[in-house]
Amino acid sequence: MAARTTSRKTRARAPARGASPASRTTVEGTRVGAATRKHTINDIARLANVSKKTVSRVLNESPFVREATRARVSEIMQKVSYTPDPQARGLAFRRSFLIGLVYDNPNAQYIVNIQEGVLGAIRRSGYELVVHPCDRTSATFLAEVKSFINRQKLDGVILLPPISEDQALARALKEMNCSYIRVLAVPLDEPSNIVLAMDRDAARQVAEHLAKLGHNRIALITGPPGYRSAHERLSGFSDALGDHGLTLPAEYVVEGAYTFDSGFAGAEILLSRFPRPTAIFACNDEMAAGVYKAAYLKGLRVPSDLTVVGYDDSPLASRIWPSLTTVRLPIRDMGRIAAERLIAKIQRLEGPAPSASTVFPHLVVRDSSTRPPA
Repeated sequence: MAARTTSRKTRARAPARGASPASRTTVEGTRVGAATRKHTINDIARLANVSKKTVSRVLNESPFVREATRARVSEIMQKVSYTPDPQARGLAFRRSFLIGLVYDNPNAQYIVNIQEGVLGAIRRSGYELVVHPCDRTSATFLAEVKSFINRQKLDGVILLPPISEDQALARALKEMNCSYIRVLAVPLDEPSNIVLAMDRDAARQVAEHLAKLGHNRIALITGPPGYRSAHERLSGFSDALGDHGLTLPAEYVVEGAYTFDSGFAGAEILLSRFPRPTAIFACNDEMAAGVYKAAYLKGLRVPSDLTVVGYDDSPLASRIWPSLTTVRLPIRDMGRIAAERLIAKIQRLEGPAPSASTVFPHLVVRDSSTRPPA
């Protein structure tokens, strides 16, 4: 519980007769000091001879302010020690200055990385982040998300996969007039509402890497079927293998859940096949770590007996040994871009018909991949 602080009221004293003008500090004609009221955004606008909206844009670090104006407003705010009052600011602009992050994702590191990106973007913007985990399989899922938005009086929300793939939720947000950004693997919405990750292209890079190393018995642990990213990675990987004259047999494909345990269970199945695969592509790093465990328990060495490739390039990838070859998905950048676009939408700062923000994952080759055993 936060500690309460109290202060005794003090009566302002009138300046003594004969006091020198220097004892009454002013900034462009407005008295400041311990006995004066706290300055408002209207005061700053009047002193700088600009509109209140311009002061707001300076506070929010909007690019749509001339540098000379920004410098003048910033100088005045610094001189009078102005800090915006969150409640007054919300009332003045009819906003809460709160944005939400809505997700249902078993990968904790993914959520942490997204949050770091969002927090980096909203720092010094005056906005705060409210996080809302949910269960997309619940019968009350849609009602709960709508209740969360109304209860918190959110100005907008960022939706992460697989929540972001729910078209009914997107329609509900439009009906509520709630700004949103969807992080997606496929373009399911207007470009201005999307941050798009090119999962299919990234999975192609993995297949090409394994084919060039000489592997021809290649297995895959997919993501859960409820994720568009899982389908995109499977399709891109399978198509690229076909381009190199290789096939992905059904018995070499098992379904995972983007968790360590599902990676371990999937690898146990694959490593019991005959002939055993010489390479496994696990569709995220958590599952790849599970493959390491299964290989170790079967007496197999990575990479001399088994090549392993992951996806995400989470901190885990460079900490396990041998270090993991994986696809670097710029998750923090995705969070940052989503937050920047959302705030721009809330403030109506974007121009007409903006394009989707696209991030391009790429393969990072480390120690876990090599040529197949002779």
